[in-house]
Amino acid sequence: MESLTEEQTHILTRINVTASTFSFAGSFFIVLCYLCFKELRKFSFRLVFYLSLSDMLCSLFNLLGDPRQGFLCYVQGYTTQFFSVASFLWTTTIAFTLYRTVVKHKADVEDFGLLFHVYVWGTAFVMAIIPSIADDYGPAGAWCWVRNETTTGKLLRFVTFYVPLWGAILFNGAVYFQVIIMLKHATRMAVSMADRQRQAEGRPEMKAMNRWGYYPLILIASWTFGTINRIHDFIEPHNKLFWLYCLHISTASLMGLFNSIAYGFNTSVRRTLQERLEQWLPEKYRLWRPAFRDVEDAEELLPLEQKEGPEP
Repeated sequence: MESLTEEQTHILTRINVTASTFSFAGSFFIVLCYLCFKELRKFSFRLVFYLSLSDMLCSLFNLLGDPRQGFLCYVQGYTTQFFSVASFLWTTTIAFTLYRTVVKHKADVEDFGLLFHVYVWGTAFVMAIIPSIADDYGPAGAWCWVRNETTTGKLLRFVTFYVPLWGAILFNGAVYFQVIIMLKHATRMAVSMADRQRQAEGRPEMKAMNRWGYYPLILIASWTFGTINRIHDFIEPHNKLFWLYCLHISTASLMGLFNSIAYGFNTSVRRTLQERLEQWLPEKYRLWRPAFRDVEDAEELLPLEQKEGPEP
């Protein structure tokens, strides 16, 4: 960061560590819930578990701050690249699962489990190994990542990081758009037919639909400033904007927290936590338990996974 002062660089490092702490805590909570509560280990939440695990490990290595150089610097750069790309790709598997279930009415999503792992971990590994071939991992300002001293390093950042990122954003947006249109159409059909039973059955799915509309926005909100910042750096490498770096780091490092709230803290998790609290707390303290919102029994990530059978 040639045009940023040493003090500004330290501030960016502190922002990165602070935001990553919140993301680590949120992701760790979802991972812990999955490991502790067997009733949550359904296929839909298993995908959320792997998403949270990727976010948690990415945040963990961000907590190293700015190793500057040496082995820890290489480790931070490599792991940040690997687990960030893995996180992007796990969101696409969740989107694909919803599309397969809601739009295509297929009940075979679990058959894709192994393929999802090959796709996510394999792609993340390739995207992480490419910069290491030319030894491009190293100090990148307030942290360690793909170095940007050369044009090759800058291009590698876009090819191995921002292309998967915006590819995931476009894919998720297109999928969720189709899912929402499908459910809205089904709801209109139920209304026009005055089928009260179908309308009642559709209410949990409509609540979930309102939630799904925000999922593609998580990656957009987390990485819009980062993308703008990298494009600006590529065009004007000697005119770095400190305020833009602050926005970039604060939003990008909070991605794990955003994902854990949107994807992880859903109906099933809240209901499970409430049931456990009711079991563990003495009777006289139960009035003081957290008042989780009373929601209908709907799987927010995959409402039709168990309702729909195979297509005839």
